[in-house]
Amino acid sequence: MRGRRKLTKKGRAELRRLLYMAAMAARRSETRRGFYDRHRARGLSTIQALVALARKLARVAFALLMNATEYQPRISSRACTAT
Repeated sequence: MRGRRKLTKKGRAELRRLLYMAAMAARRSETRRGFYDRHRARGLSTIQALVALARKLARVAFALLMNATEYQPRISSRACTAT
């Protein structure tokens, strides 16, 4: 992708808001913190990294619905399991 990135305002506003709020909460969780930090390290702004995380959450939710399965997070092997 070349040039300046821009975020779109297409789609349902309420769904976008809910996904963004979910991403704000998810960036503090063990399972999603690495994803957010990697995007920030690549040079994305805070909002761009949150939108990328929201998109990932939407893809996970869609896959869970389509496959009728339960969510089973994969925690990184580098994560501290003592606490």
